[in-house]
This record gives sequence, C-alpha cells and structure tokens, in this order.
Amino acid sequence: MEYKLLTSSNKDINRLIEYKKRTIYEYAKDLSNEEIDKINKYVTSEVPKLINDYCNIVVDNKIVGCLLLTNKDDGKLLDEIYLEEEYRDKGIGTKIIKNILNNNDIVYLWVYKENKKAISLYKKLEFYAIEETESRYYMRYSKGVNSTKWKYQLVSGSCEKILLNSWK
Repeated sequence: MEYKLLTSSNKDINRLIEYKKRTIYEYAKDLSNEEIDKINKYVTSEVPKLINDYCNIVVDNKIVGCLLLTNKDDGKLLDEIYLEEEYRDKGIGTKIIKNILNNNDIVYLWVYKENKKAISLYKKLEFYAIEETESRYYMRYSKGVNSTKWKYQLVSGSCEKILLNSWK
C-alpha cells in the first residue's frame, strides 16, 4: 500500500494528541487516575511543541496515522509511529521504518513490552534493546549492527547482555 508523509500543522494537533494517547493507553496497563492525569497533561502540552516534527501518514488522500522522528544525540529518535487499526498489517509502518533506517545510521525507539508484534518487527530490522523499564524497552538500530561489541538480546521478557563473538 502506497503512502505519503506530509508535514503536520496546528490544525492536526487534536488528532495527534488523540493518536499519542491511544498509543500509550493501548499498552500501558493498570494506571492510577493520578498517572492518567499526568500522562494526559504531558501529551496535551508536548504535542503542540513538536508539531513541526510530526508528519501525517496519508493513504489515498486520507490521514491514517502519524510519525514523529526527532534528533537524538548521535542519531534519530523514532518517537512515535501510529496507524489507525484498519491500516495496520498492510506493510505501511514497516516501509516507513525501513526508509528511516536507510537514511540514518543510528535510530532509537521505545516500545512497550506488551507490544509483541512491534518487538518482533524491530528485532527483524536489527534493533536491539539497550535499556529497559518495568513496561518498556529502549532499542537501538546501528547500521552494521555489530559496530559495537556489546548487544542486548531480548530473552524471556528481559534484557540480557551478551558479548558478540564475531563481527559482521
């Protein structure tokens, strides 16, 4: 399925806020009312600040999702990729991420541990976990993955540090 990425504008803010909340609440479980309130305030204040970094994902002239890619130290942070349900599993997200990887040497992202499909995709695309929290993994892609001797591998729901014996 073909897509276009178009820069977001202020008229997109409410939809982008909604997408961000859906992404969080789909996988963040057992949140207290205080945590939900904190997340809502954060999303409502941060999305407008990043509006110039957001892109709308457009298919057949319809906005079907969003992408947020920002600069991060030595690479890019794939901060958000969201597709409406009916546009998932059609290869759109994979194509977008592959394009990002083709154009950047280092890419980082956070993923919820409950998001097994995304983790599987990221592993296939040669992302590896470098940190974890109770609910999420922080992953890194490096062009020529073995440019570092240390790699984290997802094992039994946790990060296990392993030494690579060979270089690609």
